[in-house]
Amino acid sequence: MKSLLLPLLLLAAISTAIAVAYAKHQSRKLFIELQALETARDAMNVEWGQLQLEQSTHTTHGKVENAARERLGMQIPGPRQVVILRP
Repeated sequence: MKSLLLPLLLLAAISTAIAVAYAKHQSRKLFIELQALETARDAMNVEWGQLQLEQSTHTTHGKVENAARERLGMQIPGPRQVVILRP
């Protein structure tokens, strides 16, 4: 029985060491992937902020009015063209 116990313990120790090394490798690999994803997220957050700023500048009253005039040929109606409806 003693002659079987030593090889089994040795095999168990070697398997455990291999499992620990594999787990550590996987952990490092996943950490690197996490860092890359966080970097991509931060870049997207910066781009989102820039797009929100750009959108807010494009939707100002003056920009909309100029676009309506220049692109669509629209104009502000005169006082006689405005009809106010009351309920």
